[in-house]
Amino acid sequence: MLCGRRAEALEATAATLRAAGADVLVVPMTIRDPAQVAALFDAAWGRFGRLDVVVNNAGGQFPQPAIDFSPKGWNAVIDTNLNGTWYMMQAAARRWRDGACPGVIVNVVAVVARGMPGIAHTCAARAGVIHLSKTVAVEWAPYRIRVNCVAPGTIETEGMAVYPAEARAAFHRSNPMLRMGRPEEVADACCYLASPAAGFVTGEVLTIDGGHQMWGEQWTAGRPDYFAPPPP
Repeated sequence: MLCGRRAEALEATAATLRAAGADVLVVPMTIRDPAQVAALFDAAWGRFGRLDVVVNNAGGQFPQPAIDFSPKGWNAVIDTNLNGTWYMMQAAARRWRDGACPGVIVNVVAVVARGMPGIAHTCAARAGVIHLSKTVAVEWAPYRIRVNCVAPGTIETEGMAVYPAEARAAFHRSNPMLRMGRPEEVADACCYLASPAAGFVTGEVLTIDGGHQMWGEQWTAGRPDYFAPPPP
């Protein structure tokens, strides 16, 4: 089951899945609206009679110094990346609890432990999701619901186009592997956490960043002159 705001993108993915023999339901909607989220889960149970896994991979942000955020820009990022994720998590958990069946939630977040200069709004939202996930992993364990996060580093996707050329040129040097990650590597991590292989894993964050959190720096809006290295 695929959901999101862009019907064309959903249908393109659905076509690939159907070609592989999958039965796919596409639901254009926004996770910012709790009513649409509730209708989404009604559709899931109506079509498939059950739900096993929810992968929350929606999100978006734009690079900008935090001091220049407008209330509208801040709220747009928080509403999708934090609130929308929460609406999906709670709706799924209530269904699993009421149906006395287990479930798995995988939340795609970000590598936030060292902060994220240039995208402070998404750093705040993703940190919220991480600690929300750790909290409900305990609260929802009696319902046999596992909740984990996947934290990608710089991944080579079309989303990179929103960042300045200067920042994009340096992304591959932000980790000791000296490359950007591939979408498949994030997908594989989600599959692991959703699978029985991770049956004893909950409340964790699986980081897919090539070692960035231990090494290197990342400036999503370009490095400010203040932090430029001194001349030789």
